[in-house]
Amino acid sequence: MVYQKSMKWVKKQSYFCNMAKKFISERYNNLEVVDITSRGKGVVKSEEGKVIFVSGVVPGDKISVETYKKRRGYFEANLIEILEPSANRIEPQCKHFGVCGGCKWQNMSYVAQLHFKQKEVLHNLKKMSGMALPVIDAIQPAPHPYFYRNKMEYAFSDQRWLTADEIADKSLIIEKKGLGFHKAGMWDKVVDIHQCHLQPEPANEIRNAVKAFTLEHQLDFFNPRDKEGFLRSMMIRNSNRGEFMVLIQFFKENKAQREALLEHLKKNFDITSLLYCINNKANDTLYDQEIICYDGKTYIMQEMEGLNFRINAKSFFQTNTEQAYELYKIARDFAGLKGDELVYDLYTGTGTIAQFVAKDCRKVVGVESVPEAIEAARSNAEENSIKNAFFEVGDMRKVFNQDFINRHGKADVVITDPPRNGMHPAVVKQLLFLQPKRIVYVSCNHATQARDLYLMKEQYRLVCSQAIDMFPQTQHVENVVLLEKI
Repeated sequence: MVYQKSMKWVKKQSYFCNMAKKFISERYNNLEVVDITSRGKGVVKSEEGKVIFVSGVVPGDKISVETYKKRRGYFEANLIEILEPSANRIEPQCKHFGVCGGCKWQNMSYVAQLHFKQKEVLHNLKKMSGMALPVIDAIQPAPHPYFYRNKMEYAFSDQRWLTADEIADKSLIIEKKGLGFHKAGMWDKVVDIHQCHLQPEPANEIRNAVKAFTLEHQLDFFNPRDKEGFLRSMMIRNSNRGEFMVLIQFFKENKAQREALLEHLKKNFDITSLLYCINNKANDTLYDQEIICYDGKTYIMQEMEGLNFRINAKSFFQTNTEQAYELYKIARDFAGLKGDELVYDLYTGTGTIAQFVAKDCRKVVGVESVPEAIEAARSNAEENSIKNAFFEVGDMRKVFNQDFINRHGKADVVITDPPRNGMHPAVVKQLLFLQPKRIVYVSCNHATQARDLYLMKEQYRLVCSQAIDMFPQTQHVENVVLLEKI
């Protein structure tokens, strides 16, 4: 018994010694970046075959790095020096590049961005879907790689992220309040933004005017750690009809200060929908909040092919309006509708795709879990005089069942556009039971898309796949596939 206890003690001590063993960093020189990951990190290999991920580099760069962490199957490293820049490398347009955490590919030519996005989509389809690949068309580029977004969200913070230069210069009088984006990996720090290259003007002018006014009048910015402050966040949306929506979240009510800020915006900008809410809960999500209209309308309007879509504060709508139109056209073409089909539109959001295809089918039924989205979908269908589109609200896993099929009929075509984590296995199982002739799968995460295709490979074949660049300057890409029943 004593011996057994001794051995346990030795194993326990050995375990804690190994846990406490310090990682020894290594420096590597003159390594070429050979690829880039789906998360935007460059991939290099040492002479010994070690795979190393490093941020801030472009395929083709020759670099020096120093490892700082060992992961399962690879190392992470800091960039020490770019010894020889890649032919794919360009000068970023935004002065916040590398700090705010967004637009990680802004230092890469747009041609190269498209190449590596297409490569990643093909890799996942080939390795994960289990389906034979058809001839796949080239990725569809965005006509405007900058100023393409129709929605941006900014956070107020009383302890903004300070640059190394600001910290080092003791003579500076530093304003610690900031309005901008959360620092990557730091939920409580905000990078103060002066000009963002993603949303058209007057988005930057509105944000900068808000910050100037709030500093001048000494309004309190939010502290996420202490849960204190007045100003919490700001959302700006715009439409292809030139309309703008501004929503400001306040952590608590202060009528005089709130009205002063909103009046300042109303007086100085042409804002179609000026909204606010008082949100004192732990997070700043809007879905359970009462949105109050201070001035104008509660929505802005998007237009596509003569269809009008009301976009309210809680609406989901593709953030690149121009490319959304192309995406919907691809989905409609893949569906191959002749006019007599029953179509299901799963994860319909505000019913945009459903209404886009309604004129080409007998009936379309959209399903979505957010009640406000379904309410907007019904309102939009009424506004567009669409009589053959129907919408239901509910958790997809529960509402998409045999009762649903009995109510609406057996679909000939299913269009599905799930969130990033893909379709729940129960939804895939129900799809396989339904056995529609064609499935059009729209995805913003081609890895989970490929995973779901694998579950359908015994009953469906992959006919077409089309990637479309919805998010220039980032590693994200949308992909649409057409499946046909075997």
